[in-house]
Amino acid sequence: MAELLTREQAKALADRVLARSKAEGCQVSIGSARDGNTRFAANEISTSGDASNAVITVQSRFGKRVASSSTNVFDDAGLARAVDTSEQLAKLSPENPELMPLLGPQTYTPVQAAFPATERLDAAARADAVRIATEASVKGGTVTAGFLQNGTTAEAVANSAGVFAYHRSSQVSFTLTERTPDGTGSGWAGAAHNDWARLTSPASLAERAIRKAVQSREPQSLEPGRYTVLLEPTAVGNLLGLMAFAMNARAADEGRSFFSKQGGGTKIGEKVVDERVTIYSDPQDPDLMADPYSGEGLPIGRTVWVENGVVKNLAYDRFWADKKGVKPTPFGGGLKMTGGTATIDELIAGITRGLLVTRFWYIRGVDPRSILNTGLTRDGLFLIENGKITRSVRNFRFNESPVFMLNNVEALGRPERVVAGEGGGGGGAVVVPPIVAREFNFTSISEAV
Repeated sequence: MAELLTREQAKALADRVLARSKAEGCQVSIGSARDGNTRFAANEISTSGDASNAVITVQSRFGKRVASSSTNVFDDAGLARAVDTSEQLAKLSPENPELMPLLGPQTYTPVQAAFPATERLDAAARADAVRIATEASVKGGTVTAGFLQNGTTAEAVANSAGVFAYHRSSQVSFTLTERTPDGTGSGWAGAAHNDWARLTSPASLAERAIRKAVQSREPQSLEPGRYTVLLEPTAVGNLLGLMAFAMNARAADEGRSFFSKQGGGTKIGEKVVDERVTIYSDPQDPDLMADPYSGEGLPIGRTVWVENGVVKNLAYDRFWADKKGVKPTPFGGGLKMTGGTATIDELIAGITRGLLVTRFWYIRGVDPRSILNTGLTRDGLFLIENGKITRSVRNFRFNESPVFMLNNVEALGRPERVVAGEGGGGGGAVVVPPIVAREFNFTSISEAV
């Protein structure tokens, strides 16, 4: 496997490209990565692979005209082709009226996000982890399928105006689904982290998924309607990301968003959800450990998006921030929602009647003005009665907004890092609590397991 670029190597490569540039402005983005994955199904490994690559993207500017070219050939001829191609394309490109000047020198706070345990996770180590999970599945009488993937990246951005930033990070995620032999029960568990040594153990993940699969056999139908729900952290992460992505200042100013204020402007300063809700991003947070700068080299610090239910910030790119006379606020740095100390079992004990939701999938937008989305429950939906899980329930389709859900909060549990994406990959760092919310809208029954 190829070695990742060090800070010194990345700086030397960037300097070589910038020295060749004849453009009025030039930006260089460098990425090197080592990735591995092991896929398993029917209680055995089906595929395993490792890959490494490094790519340089050269962006050239002439006035408001800009274009880019990429290469993974780092000799003099390869770099020269990339520079020349980007310059030729830039001269042919139409002007971009929203193109902002290159950033000048910036100050960055380093983030320690690369961990040896993740970097050492080779095919043999991944196979050992999968073996633990599949052996638990065989012992538990279920059939498992899942995906274990890890990667380490070293990235840099530099430009002709003086920017140079470098960041190295690692990430690993392990997700698995357990099915009962009769085909009626399904359970899921997943975890993600920068550090393999701090990831939930394969045995614990398998046990959690097996338990859900066995409990969810022979589900019974309930009438669609509005129910009190206990959303496990993964389900909360599925929905909270939808709200975060909607927090775009331009869309709000242009009247295209939930965060648009009636009569013009945005809802910054307005209370929009329950006062127990605080949401922020912070690359330095030890639970997030995210990139400390944007793709163009703009530093990313701690940003509070919602504090005690009140909108404190929206994401401003440099163009829109300049137009509005405010400081740019890039979206990045992971996503974290504060919570309480209660466990899932303690939250269950406080519910008279409701539904426990493991996670959602096939989520699609319905109305951006209310962040209304539709989707399905999956891999474990259970009826709670008088503080106990009493039976499994057939899956529902929901029509709900994370804003509505966060206005109906009854209780918050202990936050944890989750695999928030539908695809099961690690994605950006998301840390959220389980949430008990009332009046969650389920619109129809799904026969899918």
